[in-house]
Amino acid sequence: MKWIIANWKSNKNIAEALDWIAQVGPEIPRDEKLKVVVCPTFSALSEMKKAITVGNFPLVLGSQDLSSFGTGAYTGEEPAQLLNQLVSLAILGHSERRKNFSETDGMVANKVNQALENSINPLVCVQGEETPVPDGCKLIAYEPISAIGTGNPDTPQNANQVAVALKQKYENLEVLYGGSVTSENVRDFVTQDGINGVLVGNASLDAQEFIKICKSVLEN
Repeated sequence: MKWIIANWKSNKNIAEALDWIAQVGPEIPRDEKLKVVVCPTFSALSEMKKAITVGNFPLVLGSQDLSSFGTGAYTGEEPAQLLNQLVSLAILGHSERRKNFSETDGMVANKVNQALENSINPLVCVQGEETPVPDGCKLIAYEPISAIGTGNPDTPQNANQVAVALKQKYENLEVLYGGSVTSENVRDFVTQDGINGVLVGNASLDAQEFIKICKSVLEN
């Protein structure tokens, strides 16, 4: 099975999000070899959940983060215990959160624990072989800093080498590649033996481009 995970970052209001769902939902291939996840802003989660359910689309809803704390007096935080009503996956430890919000490996590990305790699949982003994978995490995305939002992806061969090294270091690990993924290069990554899918940033905002990415992954 190949994962395709859309990370919208801080983009799209609710109306724009629903328009994306209306375009993408009917076009996603229904194939057991493909798992498609979309991670919008927190504000769009509820309405997108409704749209996916009503349309019976083969889309999984995820969040771009969650709190390292539980419920309680943590103003501004989104706890896993509440998010699990809407999402089944969460992106954790993205390089932008490490850089812009000073997230540490310890904070990411706490978030993984919160996710696992509340039946949310944690997708942890790592920047290389040296980034630790928290206990219990079985899904990661290798995202080299030089490729995030730059239009300059890593080479599929190097990404595969990193993926293989991580799988040798940690048991039962699925490794995705993230960083300037497009419909033109996605096949080069997903056909590598060690890569189990892709984390798509900017290209996922364009509904038609994202449809092309999904369909490209299944091409023979």
